[in-house]
Amino acid sequence: MLEKIKTLHAEIEHFQANNQATLEAFRQKFIAKKGIIAMLFFELKKVGPGEKKELGLVLNKLKRTAQEKFELLIEQVNRASQTTEQPAEDLTLPPPAGTLGSLHPLTSIGNDIIVLFEKIGFNISEGPEIEDDWHNFTALNFPDNHPARDMQDTFFVAAHRSLRTHTSSVQVRVMEGQPLPIRTIAPGRVYRNEAISARAHCIFHQIEGLYINRGVSFSELKETLLYFVKELFGNHTKLRFRPSYFPFTEPSAELDIDCRLCKGKGCNICKYTGWVEIMGAGMVDPQVLTNCNIDPEVYTGFAFGMGIERIAMLQYQINDLRLFTENDLSFLKQF
Repeated sequence: MLEKIKTLHAEIEHFQANNQATLEAFRQKFIAKKGIIAMLFFELKKVGPGEKKELGLVLNKLKRTAQEKFELLIEQVNRASQTTEQPAEDLTLPPPAGTLGSLHPLTSIGNDIIVLFEKIGFNISEGPEIEDDWHNFTALNFPDNHPARDMQDTFFVAAHRSLRTHTSSVQVRVMEGQPLPIRTIAPGRVYRNEAISARAHCIFHQIEGLYINRGVSFSELKETLLYFVKELFGNHTKLRFRPSYFPFTEPSAELDIDCRLCKGKGCNICKYTGWVEIMGAGMVDPQVLTNCNIDPEVYTGFAFGMGIERIAMLQYQINDLRLFTENDLSFLKQF
């Protein structure tokens, strides 16, 4: 066995590796658990006590030599791969054809909505995503004990400060800081502590509209939303207004359109009713106007708000809202 160890020692010292294949061959032969050195350690158990100690020392030295050689070979192979000459590039050739990206479906539908309202005189307003209690709740008539103020409904980041739950907070800032009349929309991302499902998410996007002037009526609100629905979804689209309640509007209504996914037959998105609610709307509550230093005896106004994800689901006939945030290229490449 001693002669065999000497022979292996010489083989290891003279071994050369110039690529990954020969490096792997060295590892399999000398380093691996079923390699030749491991087999010699197994045979050592059969050697008599007299020579076991001497052979054990020699074997351990052989094992260290193999490991050190292997590490040296790794460095040599890596260095060789890094310094391999690459063919010179011809800089006179045109660049290779690339694949252009496209707008995310939420961005695309959001832009379409903005353009439609810009055509009838609405401008764009923006505000912070971290809001104080006044702009997010109090100015909008949310009472102190309203469920939306609870931790299970709102993401609080500090005392009296939270991630905004709607872009209505932007409307408050506009009413406080801009001269009348006001005709604006507020697009942006909002946050609510909701369970994620095919119909809901904790992060989504809204576009809210506000019009304040002398003599604004509910009929103007209905005509504005009728224009929006017909322009975006087509003249054949059916719509209906249902009485509802919101703290910041009175009277209030929800706007439904016939489900474009099931054509009114019933599906999981329309809860098998054939109708899908796309927005809430109503006349701005006089107390909200007062909170923003606007005289409700002189001015009236209407407000509306919609989720862009819900609109995109109907426009592109998508039955699961979660697809918008999963970054699945097979889904996104369709747009």
